[in-house]
Amino acid sequence: MISLKNLKKILTAFLLILTLAFVEIATNTQIAIADTATNPTTAAEIFSANCEGCDINGRNIIRRGKNLKQKALKKYGMDSIANISNLVTNGKGIMPAYKERLSEQQIIDVSAYVLSCSPFKFSRLSKPVKGFSI
Repeated sequence: MISLKNLKKILTAFLLILTLAFVEIATNTQIAIADTATNPTTAAEIFSANCEGCDINGRNIIRRGKNLKQKALKKYGMDSIANISNLVTNGKGIMPAYKERLSEQQIIDVSAYVLSCSPFKFSRLSKPVKGFSI
């Protein structure tokens, strides 16, 4: 049987490793960036290649509550293509800037895509919402 002292040491080591892994993911933005050879063309593909690493299905796996659902976008003032585009272009906090990775048109397209999907469920390579085209 493991003593309480040894259990604390094991849990401390596990939490340290887990923390280091999260720090590595947050600081090494290349993990969440698409391989340029894949050349995503549609807004859904751009989202899948560049955003789903942290915002899978419109949820934020790094910062709970700061998701891509309509209610959260309104709460944080991200309920317009311009505001979302600014965030995607320049980044904020641990979210990286994409101005060096995506063209201005790709940023606008993915911002419009996020806004169009926010009232609905996101899914991998979602089809655009009916009546909405990019």
